[in-house]
Amino acid sequence: MINRNANSAVRSGPASKENGQDGGDPTERSGQAIIALLSEAADGAKATCEQAMNTAGTLSTQLRAAEDKVKLLESELRHYQDRASRAENWLSRVYKEIEQNFFKAQNTGQPSRQ
Repeated sequence: MINRNANSAVRSGPASKENGQDGGDPTERSGQAIIALLSEAADGAKATCEQAMNTAGTLSTQLRAAEDKVKLLESELRHYQDRASRAENWLSRVYKEIEQNFFKAQNTGQPSRQ
């Protein structure tokens, strides 16, 4: 029977086998080799997971910074769109005033006063 704990597999059985006297048995060597490979695979998976978590944390921080920058740029965009709209309204008003005060007056021959 095999007892498992968090870090290793321990063979329980007759005392002669626990003392490693069957170290030359192909089954024992194969079992030990499999356990060693599983341990290596677990260590590799743990390292990969840690790297992925670190990368995810870094990307999350960068994403939050980018979202904050987008909000700031959207706010500036609305500000400048509002300014452009008001400037267009003023240009239209100035254009109309110029037409009414100067070009209509030339057609009648007299300056118009308002």
